[in-house]
Amino acid sequence: MDRAEIVHEAFGKRLESGDLPGVAGSAKDVGLGHGDLMALFRAQVMSRHLDRMSRKLQAKGQGFYTIGSSGHEGNAAIAHALRPDDPAFLHYRDAAFQIARAGQVPGQNPLRDMLLSFTCAADDPISGGRHKVLGSKALSIPPQTSTIASHLPKAVGAAYSVGLARRVAPLERQYARDAVVLCSFGDASLNHSTAQGALNSAGWTAWQNAPMPLIFLCQDNGIGISTKSPKGWVAAVLQSRPGLTYMTCDGLDVVDTYLTARRAVEHARGLRKPVALHMRCVRLYGHAGPDVESAYRPMAEIEAAERDDPLIHTAARLIAEGVASTEDIIKEYQELWARTESESERAVQRPHLQTAAQVKSALIPPKRSVAKRNTPSDTARINSFGSADMRAQAVPQPMNKLINLGLSDLMLSHPEIVMMGEDIGRKGGVYGVTKGLQARFGADRMIDTLLDEQSILGLAIGLAQNGFIPMPEIQFLAYLHNAEDQLRGEAATLPFFSDGQFSNPMVLRIAGLGYQKGFGGHFHNDNSLAVLRDIPGLIIGCPSDGLDAVLMYREAVRLAREEQRVVVMVDPIALYPMRDLHEAGDGGWMRTFPKAGEVAPLGQVGVHGQGRDVAFVTYGNGRYLCTQAQAVLAKSGIKARIIDLRWLAPLAQDAVLQATKDCAQVVIVDECRHTGSQSEALMAMFAEAGRGRVSRVTAEDCFIATGPAYGATLPSTQEIVRATRAAVKAG
Repeated sequence: MDRAEIVHEAFGKRLESGDLPGVAGSAKDVGLGHGDLMALFRAQVMSRHLDRMSRKLQAKGQGFYTIGSSGHEGNAAIAHALRPDDPAFLHYRDAAFQIARAGQVPGQNPLRDMLLSFTCAADDPISGGRHKVLGSKALSIPPQTSTIASHLPKAVGAAYSVGLARRVAPLERQYARDAVVLCSFGDASLNHSTAQGALNSAGWTAWQNAPMPLIFLCQDNGIGISTKSPKGWVAAVLQSRPGLTYMTCDGLDVVDTYLTARRAVEHARGLRKPVALHMRCVRLYGHAGPDVESAYRPMAEIEAAERDDPLIHTAARLIAEGVASTEDIIKEYQELWARTESESERAVQRPHLQTAAQVKSALIPPKRSVAKRNTPSDTARINSFGSADMRAQAVPQPMNKLINLGLSDLMLSHPEIVMMGEDIGRKGGVYGVTKGLQARFGADRMIDTLLDEQSILGLAIGLAQNGFIPMPEIQFLAYLHNAEDQLRGEAATLPFFSDGQFSNPMVLRIAGLGYQKGFGGHFHNDNSLAVLRDIPGLIIGCPSDGLDAVLMYREAVRLAREEQRVVVMVDPIALYPMRDLHEAGDGGWMRTFPKAGEVAPLGQVGVHGQGRDVAFVTYGNGRYLCTQAQAVLAKSGIKARIIDLRWLAPLAQDAVLQATKDCAQVVIVDECRHTGSQSEALMAMFAEAGRGRVSRVTAEDCFIATGPAYGATLPSTQEIVRATRAAVKAG
């Protein structure tokens, strides 16, 4: 028999027989009245009925994969201890929390809303039918799809943003000045490196007395799918964390849970310090829909957990404290099931998403109306930059200096921009790109972070959800792999899983690609962008000189501010200091700071030269090399033009095809590896457009070496020249 039905029948039988657990303490003594207790019980019962109905819907093919909340219903009491405007990043077993919070906000119908989600109805109010998720804009609950704790870093960022917003005005503040952030997760997820990094980041921040009004709620049911948590492990881990105050409660007892949660909230809100709240609970029915718990767990353990049903414990308290009789409780239980059935019947009749266009419609967040900022006056620039930097804007400079000036200009124009990363403040970054910005704009806007890429991106995501425009920096492209899920599983997916109701716009800066002479090997020279290119909705930019870099950063900030996009700017490290082009001292790769208002719009390419014999399609370091090759080829009568892609995703296909249509040959020059590089997409694009005479020059499928062989696996000017001559001759 289905374990859900066994637990369901046992509830009624135990009530009727009086087989109830004992009750400790008094609800009245902790400030819970009879109405509060009944509200908590209803939330718990609704959550339980939803789990039961979900299993029935799946059996009929009308519902889809879901993870139940049975056994965790004690978290309803935690919702009762918080305000409904306190942001909550929830564990997937927190249905009772969301239902209890819905009871605090007029006009909510959580049974209907969750059943629409279970059935993937197109009018599901949170995801629009794209996924079964907890979440609600009205309830300050962003949707979460993660089961591996990837939401913890952004919860740390959100909590930090509450204090930061008192010192730096966000573009659109979302959280109250005294908000407390809740972040819940399971005991198994506690062991994930992402969770450990977030706990460390919160403690590290609080240790320095920075505001961190955050409650980490670890819901400990003692088992992760089939792997048990060692006895005492969760408590030992949470208690050992410096900077975090440890509290524990019994999730089977709503009074104890509420009292402890209230103390945690008072601590976090009053002292603005983080709390690790350890809630002990049980897991009923197994891990998820198709999971057969009896295959790996002794029946005695399963039955012991079922006997500790939280609903039985709450019902026992209702009776002991004179809130309701046995008959009242059974009647309430049955009436709520009838409501669940009624809502379910309506939910299964609602339409579903049918087309790719419908599914994709929420991939890109909606544009928002924001105030246009005035370009800083020369006086403001002088006051902020100093006369030396003002003079620097008037003469040619290398890329790193122009980006520095451009970032200064953007931060002066947009006070809601906050930058964060390793060594970006006092040091000014490894390559001096952010040098002097902390002195100009302060440590609140130029944040030196701990050395943890997940925490850096989590901080950015959390700040973005509270109305800031974050500009995080990942020091080197290879370091992104430590934290790529923060982009893939969190930042880029939030609009998709919230039907565009939530977003976390940002401009991520990464120093990357190859051609550094004698420095770092493959950790500091990484020529693969594949990790970024396949994330739907992500914008990727790669400038090739200082002028384009400033123009593109202006566009990137506009995209984040006005269109709520996640933009990744990959700066070619080797071009940061580049001054010369053809020979030493020619200054051929330095540029002058652009005029105010000029940008490099998304969807447009850069065209350099008018030659028709060959069109080089390239980006980043490739444009530098192609410019050298262009001069060499001209001496032998081959006239070339260079198409600088600038924006690698989304690829400006129409612009590329238009810019190359009158050229006899196309040579794609891609500094990334032969396999998985942009060149593959470009070759496919030209083939699909019916264009022949297209070839490519790429890097080898190999990591980059340190020392004299730094460029051995990468395209060179000589290789481009040879390949072009061969293509022209064969054409």
